[in-house]
Amino acid sequence: MAETITAEDPLTGEEIQLPADVEVGEIVDSPATGTELEVVSLDPVTLEEAPELEEDWGE
Repeated sequence: MAETITAEDPLTGEEIQLPADVEVGEIVDSPATGTELEVVSLDPVTLEEAPELEEDWGE
């Protein structure tokens, strides 16, 4: 079985399981809401709602 770590979903406060090899900047989906979350820290593991990507029209 793969190693996992837990982190708190910043939107619901629920504990969610993440792969142990997760990296800062990685995007994961919240199992409760489906919202994209970004890993912003590994010690402790901290998640924040991922920013919406805006289209770059070559400006």
